Amino acid sequence: MGPLESDTADPGAPEPEENPKPELSAAMRAKIERNRQQALMLRQARLASRPLSALQGATTAKISKTIDSGAGFFIDEEDGDEEQQTKPVVHQPAPVIEPDYLVCDDCQKPFMDSYLSNSFDLSVCDKCRDNVEKHKLISRTEAKQSYLLKDCDLDKREPPLRFILRKNPHNSRWGDMKLYLKLQVEKRSMEVWGSEEALEEAKETREENREVQKQKRFNKKVKELRKTVRSSLWTKNTSAHQHQYGAEEVVDPDEDLYKKTCSTCGHELTYEKM
Repeated sequence: MGPLESDTADPGAPEPEENPKPELSAAMRAKIERNRQQALMLRQARLASRPLSALQGATTAKISKTIDSGAGFFIDEEDGDEEQQTKPVVHQPAPVIEPDYLVCDDCQKPFMDSYLSNSFDLSVCDKCRDNVEKHKLISRTEAKQSYLLKDCDLDKREPPLRFILRKNPHNSRWGDMKLYLKLQVEKRSMEVWGSEEALEEAKETREENREVQKQKRFNKKVKELRKTVRSSLWTKNTSAHQHQYGAEEVVDPDEDLYKKTCSTCGHELTYEKM
């Protein structure tokens, strides 16, 4: 057998690196605190249900003496005195800690859990939730088009906006939709553009550029259509031309030459007679 490995760690060895713990949101911390409070209340209920002795909540335990037998082992011998056979053990009650409640931003009332706090880390109770207007959900595409936000504004800028996933209503086989809280999207838009006036100016500039590009594409299509119409109306005559000379000849007495003219194209044919 080989030498036994010691359980004691080498003091010179480097300590293993611990994985960094992710930061918990306020909703998660509140949920952990609620679970802890429930465990404490259950423990207190169990202690309260135990029967009490004459010493008000004391329990008894037998006391024994340990005698060395001299033979390599010990003997437990109970004490004969009845008064010393029992020793009171008193359980101290656990401290009561108030749970960490959240406060609603609208009604200013404390609450423990809500849909908006769990999904979007927004301190609003379920009674004050307004799905129609104030706490409306919008898609990622609408958030980018209506508020001129980029992917980095939604995902990279601190803190990243939280979202929920829903099935696409147009086609279930498509990818899930990312839905954002409109209230948080508007706040992020103000962080990017600074004010509503700057956002409106950026929208107008983008709309003007879109109209210019649209007019350019229209003019290009009209130009291509005109070229197509012109090319379809004009056809090139590729057949060979046949000159048609009449019987009339014109004589040039100075040079002793004869000429004939084509009645179609006006070409003159000059020749001599032997």
